[in-house]
Amino acid sequence: MADTTLTLTAADASPPGVISAGSIPSARTPVILALDLATTTGYALRTADGAIVSGTASFRPSRYDGGGIRYLRFRAWLEKLVDDAGGIDVAYHEEIRRHLSTDSAHVHGGLLATLTAWCEQRGIAYQGVPVGTIKRHIAGKGNASKDEVIAAVKARG
Repeated sequence: MADTTLTLTAADASPPGVISAGSIPSARTPVILALDLATTTGYALRTADGAIVSGTASFRPSRYDGGGIRYLRFRAWLEKLVDDAGGIDVAYHEEIRRHLSTDSAHVHGGLLATLTAWCEQRGIAYQGVPVGTIKRHIAGKGNASKDEVIAAVKARG
């Protein structure tokens, strides 16, 4: 039988991943990870020296891999990323409300569960950002097309 090691009442619990101004030391630039979770995950990382590293990472399983291998590879990739960056202060992910296919919804949900559990384990704040908010920030309107978003990003350099 398992022992209970920690119990919190609803009044004692705080929502996971809530980011407060005091949670990041002010003496340095916070390390921020931004993710677009999918089989081919897009990412951007602002390092402590202010440099921005971005790209994609593929977690497509081969035909002989088990169903959970993509999530193990994603977790290993996160571990390498945090080690290479010397720590991560906060992780943001695109908050998806609907998917075009059931399979993509399952993959996204598995990656999100892996990310949030990993952040909880490491004490990293995390937060989802709605797609419309991202588009509004980049292109000036929340319903911008993909081409408009790409053009706005290119215009920023």
